[in-house]
Amino acid sequence: MPRSALVTGGAGFIGSHLVERLLADGCRVTVLDNLSTGRVANLAHVNRDPRLTVEEVDVVDSGRLAPFLRDVDWVFHMAALADIVPSVQHPLVYHRANVDGTVSVLEAARHAGVKRFLYTASSSCYGIPDLVPTPESAPVRPQYPYALTKYLGEQYALHWAQVYRLPVVSLRLFNVYGPRSRTSGTYGAVFGVFLAQKLHRQPLTIVGDGTQTRDFTFVADVADAFVTAARSTVAGEVFNVGSANTYSVNRLAQLLGGDVVHIPKRPGEPDCTFADIGKIQRVLGWHPRTSFETGVRIMLENIEYWREAPVWNPGSIAEATRDWFEYLSPQQ
Repeated sequence: MPRSALVTGGAGFIGSHLVERLLADGCRVTVLDNLSTGRVANLAHVNRDPRLTVEEVDVVDSGRLAPFLRDVDWVFHMAALADIVPSVQHPLVYHRANVDGTVSVLEAARHAGVKRFLYTASSSCYGIPDLVPTPESAPVRPQYPYALTKYLGEQYALHWAQVYRLPVVSLRLFNVYGPRSRTSGTYGAVFGVFLAQKLHRQPLTIVGDGTQTRDFTFVADVADAFVTAARSTVAGEVFNVGSANTYSVNRLAQLLGGDVVHIPKRPGEPDCTFADIGKIQRVLGWHPRTSFETGVRIMLENIEYWREAPVWNPGSIAEATRDWFEYLSPQQ
């Protein structure tokens, strides 16, 4: 029987890909999104599907949630505020969205008796890890409020699993990229920055010497990980989701092509992110399928999406990240 699913933040980058996957699998899907960062256009290719319902709702408004969770089997909680600098500037706003919002959805899901609750966690909780590839057992060392609030949301979700027997699984995502990644005015993920620069024939702004590596994980693989976890009977567990490799920013720039310029290295950023995905492979049988080269090619095929995105340069980046350096630099 097709299942019914609710996706908070379903008009966002990862959420819209998950919605697409769930519909393809035969689910009825309800999207709740306050559209602060999500875009209705991200669902344009599926918005005529009669099984899809999209509602403009802020998940912090707990009083509005109950009707949307009635007869829902799976809840995928993706609604959140992302990005580092805004979280440093507005920590209470991030706490409200990422912590209070999570508790609100957990309580609504508990009272509705949902069968599965999938929490979207962040690998940023590991901070600057001692060990790479980094396992789920690694120490948690959030370096900025965004990372902290996402980890606190995960702890609430696992606590609801422990106390209320809510069947929760948390997926810690590593450096997700793919079509429809955010194009907001906030300086953020490297792919959106580079693609907008390439479209406008501007040099790619490489942080530091570019030898730092990231576990770039393609969004379709992430959506598959969520569906795989939802279909399982595992509960109360945390799983890393990564690509099974790590790639330098220089390699990304090489694949995209074009001139480059170097900007100062930033505090609080690891030299390497690399998920140990042995647990999710062993327990859930999930494996990433998209190579980095294939993923970058798909991004280039969809590059027009970033036509209206901000075009960053060293000066505007320095201005946008001023608070990053002020608050996240090591104490003297």
